[in-house]
Amino acid sequence: MKHTVLFDLDGTILDTNELIIRSFLHALEGRAPGPFSREHIIPHMGRPLVDQLQFFSGLDEVNDLLLMYRTYNLEHHDELVRPFPHVKEVLARLHAYGVRIGVVTSKIRKTTMLGLELCELLPYIHSIVTVEDVVQPKPDPEGILKALQELESEPVQAIMVGDSHYDIEAAQAAGVDAVAVSWSLKGEEYLKQYSPEHIIGDMRDLYTLFGIPEESS
Repeated sequence: MKHTVLFDLDGTILDTNELIIRSFLHALEGRAPGPFSREHIIPHMGRPLVDQLQFFSGLDEVNDLLLMYRTYNLEHHDELVRPFPHVKEVLARLHAYGVRIGVVTSKIRKTTMLGLELCELLPYIHSIVTVEDVVQPKPDPEGILKALQELESEPVQAIMVGDSHYDIEAAQAAGVDAVAVSWSLKGEEYLKQYSPEHIIGDMRDLYTLFGIPEESS
């Protein structure tokens, strides 16, 4: 039986999609080659921020773009960030049943903590691994393996829940079951291409994977 769940953050448990898209559009206005829109951004969400800024701008040195992105992101964070439906209640219920909960994200720790605090999720999370805590970000399995070590768990006992192929590939490389979320902006058909063990359409679907009965309404 599984007893550990690791979550990606953006697009999985926190709806930061609009904030991320607006931050990119702000930072890259007039700096990206050719016409640039949110449709260019969505397929690359899940990659580390610096990698994306380099990719979109064609530049190696992106410190000024990084500052513009993060300044806008912080200014508009609380206005645009919210948990996806049922996230808090599901994390609380998993926690109450003794499930070990971790977050493995390609975000820096500052904005990771801001989002988790804003959405009141920190009390349920036992391990947080950010891009600053690893040498190789997802799709490398380093972050997942680090979280499992902190949680004193083995890959066979865990699942990794995410919204992109970076999460699925990292889980598979770590020997962890991959669970994709159908509310990903990239779409369910995109996720199926990477053969996750499960695709869920509602956070409460996780109860079944841990043998936890749903609360009666």
